[in-house]
Amino acid sequence: MELCLCDSQKEFENCCQKFILKKENPSTCEELMRSRYSAYKLKNIDYLIETTLPSFRKHYSRKSILSWAESVEFIRLEIIESSENEVKFCANYLNEFKQLNEHKEHSRFKFENEKWYYLDGKDF
Repeated sequence: MELCLCDSQKEFENCCQKFILKKENPSTCEELMRSRYSAYKLKNIDYLIETTLPSFRKHYSRKSILSWAESVEFIRLEIIESSENEVKFCANYLNEFKQLNEHKEHSRFKFENEKWYYLDGKDF
């Protein structure tokens, strides 16, 4: 059994993999957030772009997303709080110098055309 990359303690195939492989759409913004974290770990930039609200994609560069994903090694994800369209989380990662860091973000999501999309996030 391979546990999911998002630290849900579920099997990968029954958690984020089905979303990343486009077999299903996430049914909550937390599922989308977890699958995006897994996509960062997998360096699946296409999934990250596709799950960003189309009108917000202009704010995100494929090159910069890939550059950041390649420069860090994600260690652990902790969901701090989740509501209908927002998720607060803390992601622990090693930077390019192998120093432990954390990224705390308050992310916003929107349900549009029968799908959840990432809007933006603010550090906290």
